[in-house]
Amino acid sequence: MSVLPSWQVLSGQSSADALAHTIVWQIRLPRLITALLVGAGLAVAGAVLQNVSRNPLADPYLFGLMAGAGLGATIVSILLPEQLISLALAAFLGALLAVALVFLACVGHRLQKMEVTLLAGVAVSFMLSAISSFILYFAEPFAANRVIFWLMGSLSRTDWHSVMLIAPAVALLLLVALALRRQLDALLLSDESARSVGVNVQRLRLVMLLLTALVTACIVAQCGGIAFVGLMVPHMVRYFMGVTAVPLLLGSALFGAIFMIWVDNLARSLLAMQEIPLGVITSVIGSVFFLLILRRQLQQG
Repeated sequence: MSVLPSWQVLSGQSSADALAHTIVWQIRLPRLITALLVGAGLAVAGAVLQNVSRNPLADPYLFGLMAGAGLGATIVSILLPEQLISLALAAFLGALLAVALVFLACVGHRLQKMEVTLLAGVAVSFMLSAISSFILYFAEPFAANRVIFWLMGSLSRTDWHSVMLIAPAVALLLLVALALRRQLDALLLSDESARSVGVNVQRLRLVMLLLTALVTACIVAQCGGIAFVGLMVPHMVRYFMGVTAVPLLLGSALFGAIFMIWVDNLARSLLAMQEIPLGVITSVIGSVFFLLILRRQLQQG
């Protein structure tokens, strides 16, 4: 077997390497860049959620954002013609629905906010996932099977359109979070401490939740549900790089991107001639990680 020179593959100058050129530029490279963006986006979203809620267990999946975005995307995939913008918009509206439900569940509650937001997010996640399952149960079998595999998380559908959809959302969240780094650091102590230095706590939380909902929706619309990345990566970054906003956000973006590339390679190589959904791998790893964090929290409490 002959090995094609890299410059020929990238340039596609001859017909002999036209197929390799197409595979690299239209399949491999978009998938690689999408994996980088998905990992970075989910990790940064998790770091932001953990900071604004002061909840070490916060994650787009546990807050119900993933389930809400999945519900919106499922409705569009099953009931409406599949279009890129409508799918992303429906996923975003579903994520906003999850945010609204979590807020409504927490209003006027006397329990500690950490416990309330986590329980409300888990409850909302189960409820919206159940609605998605109900829709899929009555859908045409082939379409339902395709959506079920996609909701478990996969980069097999990604292309340059996926990159163009996800990249602006991830960049916007990261840039806004870095611009508001002082306010996010002030929230680490308490709401009262943040207000004492002039931070509008409610507006800051609302902006951050909307941006994390946007990033989650764009990712779910293109790649399905990939759980626990936003939980695991920020904790590892805090351990190695610190808890303040700048190293946390930049480290989460870097570590998240590397982690997602590793998971994607694992998903494609574990079984011969078959790809494992990404959400299956991240859920197995993340559930163990979640239990370890929960045990540590209980011991400290």
